[in-house]
Amino acid sequence: MQHGESTAETPQRTAAPGSTLLVFAHRDEASAFSDVPHLVTGVGKVNAAVSLAGELASRAGAVSRVIVLGTAGVVDDGPDLDTVYQIGAVKQHDFSLPSPTIEPRGPVLAPKLTVATGDVFVQDDAQRARIAELGAELVDMESYAIAALCARFDLELVILKVPSDFADSSTTDEEWDTIVFRKSEQLRTFAEAELPELFA
Repeated sequence: MQHGESTAETPQRTAAPGSTLLVFAHRDEASAFSDVPHLVTGVGKVNAAVSLAGELASRAGAVSRVIVLGTAGVVDDGPDLDTVYQIGAVKQHDFSLPSPTIEPRGPVLAPKLTVATGDVFVQDDAQRARIAELGAELVDMESYAIAALCARFDLELVILKVPSDFADSSTTDEEWDTIVFRKSEQLRTFAEAELPELFA
């Protein structure tokens, strides 16, 4: 999740018991998955960490794999807006102290990119350039928190992101409302092909 109107979203829990937990940051990203059990954390690192930790605690060790589906902004010229990418490495872009790059542990399902996470909407070229200098092609607001939590508890993690926009101010909220539903459908098509166990 990178673009949107509000970060203050109440976590929505429709996740069913099982070893795999499907996670989205924003309810609109999950719009094409209404028939599939999932967790909506809310936007930002704190919401993501608190919601996921609460869900894992409620499962009492039953979850062994977390799958995150969502959107991300583009900060590099390489990514295609119609391709689903797997996150191979996660960095923080808004934390002034040293923090390790996290590489999620899980099967490879799509081309890999690096995402930088921060609790700020990236809206101009200067911000994009600074984040790209960290070695990231994408930017979002939740992946680092989720990756850190999964690493701490030794959980398999697959993060799949479809680029929504070029992380600048050119995308209006009205355009985002249309884009995010289309991206959710794109993620659904990908998941049906690559993650059939979600629909079993």
